[in-house]
This record gives sequence, structure tokens and C-alpha cells, in this order.
Amino acid sequence: MTVSVLVVDDSGFFRKRLAEILTASGQIKVVGTASNGREGVELAEKLRPDVITMDYEMPVMDGISAVREIMKKCPTPVLMFSSLTYEGARVTLDALEAGAVDFLPKNFEEIARDSSQLQKILIQRVMDVSGSRPGARTAPARSSAAPASSPARPEARRPAAPSRPARPAAARPMSPTRETARPETPEPEAPRRSGPKTPTKHYQVVAIGTSTGGPVALQKVLTELPASFPAPIVLVQHMPASFTPAFAERLNRLCRIEVRQAEDGDVLRPGLALLAPGGKQMMVENRGGQARVRILASDERLNYKPCVDVTFGSLARSFPGKTLGVILTGMGADGKDGCRLMKQTGSVIWSQDEKTSVIYGMPMAVAKAGLSDEILPLQDVGPRLVEGVS
Repeated sequence: MTVSVLVVDDSGFFRKRLAEILTASGQIKVVGTASNGREGVELAEKLRPDVITMDYEMPVMDGISAVREIMKKCPTPVLMFSSLTYEGARVTLDALEAGAVDFLPKNFEEIARDSSQLQKILIQRVMDVSGSRPGARTAPARSSAAPASSPARPEARRPAAPSRPARPAAARPMSPTRETARPETPEPEAPRRSGPKTPTKHYQVVAIGTSTGGPVALQKVLTELPASFPAPIVLVQHMPASFTPAFAERLNRLCRIEVRQAEDGDVLRPGLALLAPGGKQMMVENRGGQARVRILASDERLNYKPCVDVTFGSLARSFPGKTLGVILTGMGADGKDGCRLMKQTGSVIWSQDEKTSVIYGMPMAVAKAGLSDEILPLQDVGPRLVEGVS
């Protein structure tokens, strides 16, 4: 049983090297290669691979345009290869919004120190992506134009997120291989909310943790919030250090609330969302009634930098019973232990549902542990924040 992969890249050397690494695993079969985006779209329709690896800068059709076409015609999990630069981050974020599931640095030396580690990382990422739901996301974030009843601050009026055609639903495989054909009709509508609806409450902090699929999910949630949102927000997204500044700027441009990358000593305040910087850890301290973030070097023993458990654990200590924690789409179980600590102090936890999660890992871990007060589809999270936070 193998995962089929289509490699799309204009570099013949890269196509050959990637195919060699993936094929050597015995778990993956490279069923085709393409040298430009247009050829990639055509082969995606013809071969119906389980996963597509995609470069972003190619002749004839670039990677982002190719991803959009693939999501329209035959939704397939796409793993983008990008450069770890500021411009590379901006392009990669565009690719994720277009429908790509995840990304890796194209420079193999930036991924791993040796060939065995490189092979392990690449294979694991392809296998993880093969189990994603590229059609799980809902419609793009609404325009950030403020409603008449809640006018945005003049400086908060930012361009709306561009609209794009809805993508057809894609099947979620039951195993790393996709033996069944993608359904021709959408899945039945899942319940929109699981568990009792938590009442409106005054939270001193709202904390959101996410990983794979998170950049688009966070954009969807945060663009729903008015500039007058009454609670400070802390955000933890698994992301490299070179990506978080560009991601914070992107969110700030699209949202009515203010969003920026957190710096050591930043004071939490209503209407401000602070994004944990990549490669480091963010903690929240509450001293003398004033909450500040602390940005610390990451312990090498921690797999995630930033780590949701670290931030949520600090909130459990600093704001016992007064925090709303939200876990969105992502691989693994980061956030479960932090949510447990928060729940033990009386705080409230929401998690994203399976149907709208690109990867149902982190929210599943929280839900299966019995920590979720509400399980919500992505499109309900933003409105519930507006409705449930006073």
C-alpha cells in the first residue's frame, strides 16, 4: 500500500532528487513529474495522485496559479516548496490561501542536517499531507469592511480578503493511501455544534493555537472580529521564524483588530492579537494586574517552536478560570496538555470540528481527551467569539 505523488518543479535536478528520496521509502510511489504549473494541472487531472509537491516559481504557469486550478478541477493535497525568506513567506502564504495544505523549505540543507534525517522528514510530511482534507475549508474570509453598528477605527479599515471560487469537496482518506475515488457529491452536512453552548462570559484573554491549515483558518476567524473586540488575543501558529513577521503583517492588513508579531514585554490589551514569533516560545505573565508577554529562547527538547502547550500552560497560571482557549486544525497533539491545565482552573476550551479541519490532529486530541466545551466548524468560531466574549 503506497501513497502516489506527483512532483511539479522546473528544476530537473530537484525533480530527480525528490523522486529518489520519496521512492526509497517504499511507502511512496512517484507517479509523474511536471516541469511547469500548466503541465502539473494536466497531470493532476490525469493521474489523480494522493499528494502533489509544488514549486512556486515556474514558467508557463506559476505554482500558486496551478494550485488554484487544481483545487477547482480535482482537489488534491498540495505540499509547497518555498524559500525561508520574507518574500518566500509571502508567496507561501498566498499558496496556502489558494489551497495548499503545507510547505517545506526547498533548500534541503535548511530541512535537515543529514540525508537520513532529510528522508525521514520528507516522507513523514508527505504521508501526513496525504491524510488531509484540501476541500475542508469554508468560503474565504469576509470583507473586513465594518458593519454599520460597529464602525472600525479609521486606521483599521484595511482591504478585504480577495474572493475566490468555492472548491469542490474532497474525500478524506481512511488510511495513508487513497484507494477510493473522490466523491462526486459533497458529504452530508455535519452538525454545526457539539456540546452545550457556553454562555457569554468576560474572558481576560483569548488564546488560539493551530498548525497545519492554521494560516487560512486564523484569517477566517480573525477577520470576523470587530475593532472593538473586548479581549486581548494571543496566537500560536507552528511556523518558521522567517514566516511569522509576514504572516502577522498579512493578518493586520486584513483584520479590523490589530495583529502583530509579539515582542518581549508587550502588554495585552483588548482589540490586539499578538502572534508568537517562530523559533521561540511565548509565555504570558500577570503581575500587578498587568499582563505582558515574555518571549524566550526555545528549549531544544521541545518539538514545536512556538509551542501551544507552553503558551496555554502560562495562561493557566496567570489567568486561572479566566481564559478562553481555542484549538484549530493541525497535525499532532500540541495544545492538549495546555488545555488540560486551563480546564483544571475552570477556563473554557473550544475546538474545531473534523469536517472543516484540514488536518484533524490537534483538535481531535483535545476533543478525545474530553477537554472541549464546544466543538465548532471553522465558520462558526469567529461569530461565536463575537457572541460569547464580553
